[in-house]
Amino acid sequence: MQVNVIPVTPFEQNCSLLICPETKKAAIVDPGGDVDKILSQVKQHGVEVEKIFLTHGHMDHVGGTEALAAVLKVSIEGPHIADKFWLDQLPMQGQMFGFPEVPPFEPQRWLEHGDTITFGNQELAVLHTPGHTPGHVVFNHAETKQVIVGDVLFSGSIGRTDFPQGCFNTLMTAIKSQLWTLPEETVFFPGHGPTSTIGHEKRTNPHVR
Repeated sequence: MQVNVIPVTPFEQNCSLLICPETKKAAIVDPGGDVDKILSQVKQHGVEVEKIFLTHGHMDHVGGTEALAAVLKVSIEGPHIADKFWLDQLPMQGQMFGFPEVPPFEPQRWLEHGDTITFGNQELAVLHTPGHTPGHVVFNHAETKQVIVGDVLFSGSIGRTDFPQGCFNTLMTAIKSQLWTLPEETVFFPGHGPTSTIGHEKRTNPHVR
């Protein structure tokens, strides 16, 4: 599986274009905005997008979802239903963070821990990782040792827990039980900033060492 990071929105949120090299099918994770920029990358790579996957309900991760889904005629999967209140409050989030207003929406499929998501010939495991938001999920591609972690873990940092229904202790538990158990060479793609590996963060991340 190929992962192509597309920074979007003024928050420089890492939208990811996931590509199945065998079939040239693709999926998009967390299209927070800049829909034209995302579509340009889809065209540039010459792929057919099958689905949109969401890690959690914050505006900078979901703001372009419905518009993109309408253009591509694809379904939306994720996050966990515990983030429904964030999607229901998208107009308020737009005002709070200075984004254009986006109406509330629901995915075609809410995700649970232990589910799998698929596109092309690729299959990723869904891990429920609450703490940043209660319904946050991450997507692990065990075959290539790559995991899309949204705003749970960053290079040298962790996700904020001061938003409604955020919880520092819950986030720590999620990181240690779900991410630290992955192979140390696993590359993770965070929602903001550069990639890193699980092993490097276990040894050096000051928030969770």
